[in-house]
Parts: sequence; C-alpha cells; structure tokens
Amino acid sequence: MNLKHLLKEKRSSIIKKWCDAALDTYPEQSQKFLRKQKDAIANPIGNTISQRLEAIYDKFLNDPESDEISLFLDDIIRVRAIQEFSPSQAVSFVFELKAIVREELKAEVGQEGIPEELVSFESEIDGLAMRCFDIYTRCREKIAEIRVNELRNQSARLLKMAGLVCEISDKPGDLESDQVNNG
Repeated sequence: MNLKHLLKEKRSSIIKKWCDAALDTYPEQSQKFLRKQKDAIANPIGNTISQRLEAIYDKFLNDPESDEISLFLDDIIRVRAIQEFSPSQAVSFVFELKAIVREELKAEVGQEGIPEELVSFESEIDGLAMRCFDIYTRCREKIAEIRVNELRNQSARLLKMAGLVCEISDKPGDLESDQVNNG
C-alpha cells in the first residue's frame, strides 16, 4: 500500500483534524463560534476554512503543484492577513498537516516505502507553506497600499476643506490665465 492510498483512506479524519488545527489559531471565544455555527452566511470564516482545506487536501494529493491550490489558500490567508495574524500564525495551519498525517499513519509508517514517500510528502507541504507566505505578503502589501492611499486622500480632503489647496490644471499657461482672471 502506498502513501497516497493511505492518505485517501484516512481523508475524513485528517481533514477534520486539520480544520480543528486551523481553528485553534483563533482566540478561544472565536473558536467556539467558528466550530459551532455551521451556517455559511452566519459563519463565513469557519465555512471558508472547512471547505477550502478539504479542497486543498484533495487537490494536493493528486497534483501538489496545481495553481488551483493557490486560489484556495488565498481565500484562507487573505482573511488572516486582514485579521492581522503574524506571518507565522497565518501559515501555521499548513505545517500542522505534517503532524496530523504522522499521527494518523503511525501504524503504517514502518511499512516498506512509506517513510521515503512521507519525507517527500512533507517536503511538498513545505512548498505549500511557502506559497502561503507569498500570498500573505501580497495581501499585507495591498493592505498597506490601501492604508497609504486612504491617508493621502484624507489629508488632501482636509487641506482642501481648510482652503489650503487649490486645483492646478495640467495644461501649460492655464495657471497664468487663472491668475489673470482671479487677480
């Protein structure tokens, strides 16, 4: 029996534990709500984590390099970036998959070929985590860009309201004609 067959066989248990590990990264009060509330509208974060981890797991077993995986990861990481998780907190759930798989397969790890396949699988998980760091960084950069633009716009509005700014035309000569007309 090979590793992928074992991982497919233990799929539901691994996914359940992986979802729990991801939810464990939230504050205790939030965890209770995220685990209890099953309605997708009332609990979009819990629902997204559950659905995307399941999709990631299935895709990852069949094609660890799939671009679709990044889209699923983006849905989870984007929320964590907005919630201001640190990079390590945002990505930690990916590394938890290693421990979960080892725990689930502890009886089978001694089988011929499994240890080598497991090392390779864990290396692919590391690659998955690296994708998460890239996604997290892009999200945080976008958040910073939005904040800078908002501050710039807010400052411009305040200066304009205070009468400390006037509009200047891009056309050469318009400044002079404006001064003649206003002066």
